[in-house]
Amino acid sequence: MSTTAVGERLGRVVADIAAHSEQAGRAGNAVSLVAVSKTVSTDIVLQAHDAGHRAFGENRPQELERKARELPDDCEWHMIGHLQKNKVRPVCRHAHWIHSVDSPALLKRIDRIAGEEGTCPNVLIQVNITGEDTKAGVDPAEVRPILDAAAECRNLTCAGLMTMAPFGASEALLREAFGGLRQLRDKLVVEGECQLPHLSMGMSGDYRIAIAEGATMVRIGTAVFGAR
Repeated sequence: MSTTAVGERLGRVVADIAAHSEQAGRAGNAVSLVAVSKTVSTDIVLQAHDAGHRAFGENRPQELERKARELPDDCEWHMIGHLQKNKVRPVCRHAHWIHSVDSPALLKRIDRIAGEEGTCPNVLIQVNITGEDTKAGVDPAEVRPILDAAAECRNLTCAGLMTMAPFGASEALLREAFGGLRQLRDKLVVEGECQLPHLSMGMSGDYRIAIAEGATMVRIGTAVFGAR
């Protein structure tokens, strides 16, 4: 894929995100793009960087660590895949955002290791909003204990929630899932007097609906880099 092709794809996606943000009555820059670079070669990710993009998402700690070392220092790395406790250290060294916190124990480990590494990542709590057995994340009722644990952490910022919608779901189900995460966030903010400004939801096939339902981050791979 040529640099021009990557840049053109990226430009179309960024423009579309801005347009749908405005259609939803929000500012054109209200929603940020995390370009999902998992399995994409470093050379192609560099093309997106050369086209002006900086935020990239990886599923595997090893791949995130390798690309962070090989690509420019101004890249903003997002760990968007499931994170095992024994892989926390390399993620804390390089990730600015961790989207997949799913237990107080994982949160506390991130806090401890981030302190040792001298970093302070933003974290999002992954919620299985639809209750699917195949989806990672916590039940909505289990979010509050993680927020309580986050209040005691000093080396991270709990900045919001993340979810994944059912694959191939209807628009009605997508709106229910994404709207449900927004409603959960709003409820938690009111009850806990906390700030959870970010909602990470929406991918290549459903990000427009996610934006309409309040997403502040969308995780898009195929529409930027093409089919794997």
